Amino acid sequence: MRIAQVAPLHEAVPPKLYGGTERIVSFLTEALVERGHEVTLFATADAVTKANLVPMRDKALRLDPTVRDCCAPHMLMLETVARRAAEFDAIHFHLDYLPFSLFSRQSVPWVTTLHGRLDLPELEPVFDAFPEARVVSISDAQRRPLPRANWAATIHHGLPRDLLTPQGSPSGDGSDGYLAFLGRICPEKRPDRAIKIASLSGVPLKMAAKVDKVDAEYFAKEIEPLLGGADVDFVGEICDIRKPGFLSGARALLLPIDWPEPFGLVMIEAMACGTPVIAYPAGSVPEVVEDGLTGFIVRNEEEAAAAVARLPTLDRARIRRRFEERFTADRMAADYEALYERMMTETRPRIRLAAGD
Repeated sequence: MRIAQVAPLHEAVPPKLYGGTERIVSFLTEALVERGHEVTLFATADAVTKANLVPMRDKALRLDPTVRDCCAPHMLMLETVARRAAEFDAIHFHLDYLPFSLFSRQSVPWVTTLHGRLDLPELEPVFDAFPEARVVSISDAQRRPLPRANWAATIHHGLPRDLLTPQGSPSGDGSDGYLAFLGRICPEKRPDRAIKIASLSGVPLKMAAKVDKVDAEYFAKEIEPLLGGADVDFVGEICDIRKPGFLSGARALLLPIDWPEPFGLVMIEAMACGTPVIAYPAGSVPEVVEDGLTGFIVRNEEEAAAAVARLPTLDRARIRRRFEERFTADRMAADYEALYERMMTETRPRIRLAAGD
């Protein structure tokens, strides 16, 4: 198949550091190439890919302080894709609702994977206005606020099988290691809960996290004061090269979230390293974490601290095997491949009928 992947321009593909959506676009694109498809990637020029790259600007928007209107480059990209639409058997967008209007008016099969939260009241009228716009959810939980959307599939994320692998782990008696917090410092991720859980359990905490400008005040007022009086090592943002060692050295990853997490890529990153996850049951968590097998699902800080004591009962080799069974990039690509084929079958009769008219 000739497949177009259309990525956000905020980060490189794959991102240099933090960036979940662009990371998934990269994993999917490379897996589809490996499966023999002709893939064209619309992204920034600093993308690294085996696909045919169509550079839409020199570098990622986050790395370019001169850009003040992020909508303009995306508008130009959508028009570029539209003018080339006939070159593809399927077009796959990762731009939320931005393609809906323009691409509802052309016949090439297209789909949008929704990567963000959907529980915002302003979204429902947009989806109601485009009832035929095909969308993919990254968890069943993500769908709940928009039951009337044209859901084509739920496809869980996946990682390349050997991107993150176990690098040695804490001893089986649970006497060494630390608890890990990985991702972004923001209110909905609840890093304050992670600090409290570590304190209650008496285990050191390492926080490898990005602080966006929008969250700088929250970090300064709510989180930084908690670091001085706790056994916490704030290591900052890390790249994929450092993740295997960071996650493998942890007794568990803490995910005490306070929002409807659409997927939570960090959970399967931990599982790829054989590291269990202790998480609150919000959003996709119950779909990803198998309680008592790949981690523990808890309701509060006290339950989380108690779960830390139970970590030696989990088999880290089995956690890695569950990752390989459920969350590889090749499985993700196979699911999307099946969706593209179904889209093409559904679209072709309508095109022939239009031509006959």
